[in-house]
Formats: sequence, structure tokens, C-alpha cells
Amino acid sequence: MFENPSDEIRKKLLQEAKNIAVVGCSDNPARTSHMIAQALQKAGYRIFPVNPNLTGPVLGEKPYASLTEIKEPIDIVNVFRRSEHVFPVAKEAVEAGAKALWLQEGVIHEEAARYAAENGLIVVMDRCIKVDHAILLGTNR
Repeated sequence: MFENPSDEIRKKLLQEAKNIAVVGCSDNPARTSHMIAQALQKAGYRIFPVNPNLTGPVLGEKPYASLTEIKEPIDIVNVFRRSEHVFPVAKEAVEAGAKALWLQEGVIHEEAARYAAENGLIVVMDRCIKVDHAILLGTNR
């Protein structure tokens, strides 16, 4: 059974991260993925919206159809996809050389978590990155 990393490990990950790819990011400001991407951006992270259906910039950033299109280092892959669609994202996160795979609250996929962890990624599952950021770091990084 998968166990999330400790508060200390998640805090260190959030402190050291600079670039966060948001898989399933929406250009609709009313969607949770958009609101959390915006909050991460305001917290000082560079976000990379990843969604093949996006046609124009989201929060001022160029959208990408997949993680492997991003040519900059990815610290965290934050996933807003239904659980059954997560395994290919985990494989792509490994292929793209990401440091961590973060599955949002309600997104649970044991096999994807195990695969990512076995390939060297820190894996957080079924937790909201914005809530963890607020609890573990407060307003400062």
C-alpha cells in the first residue's frame, strides 16, 4: 500500500521546486486546476500548463500537449486527471526527467505511484498541492 512522503520531505520538495507542470490545466478560471495553477504562480513557481486541448496561453504561459514537449527542468508534475488516466502521465513524467509526481486530492493510482517511485520520483498521491503549500510553508517559500 502506497504511503505519502513525510511532511518534511513534501516541505523540502515545495521549497526547492521552481517549475511545476500542471497536467490537465484548464484555461477556464472557474476550474480548480486553473485556480491552483494561478495560486502556485502567485507563490513564485513557474507553471507549465499541460493539456492537448489548450490553444492559447494560460496564465501568461504557453500550453504544452505533453510533458515531453517541455524543454526546461520539471520539478513537480501536478496532476488534475481522473485516476484511470494517470499511468501514462506517470510514464511521461519519468521520461521527461521530472523530480516528483503529485496527484491531486481524489486522484489515486497505486500502480502509477509505484512506477514513478521505482523510477526515482518523489510521489505524492491524493493530496492538494495548494493546501500542503499553505500548511507546510505558509506564505513564504
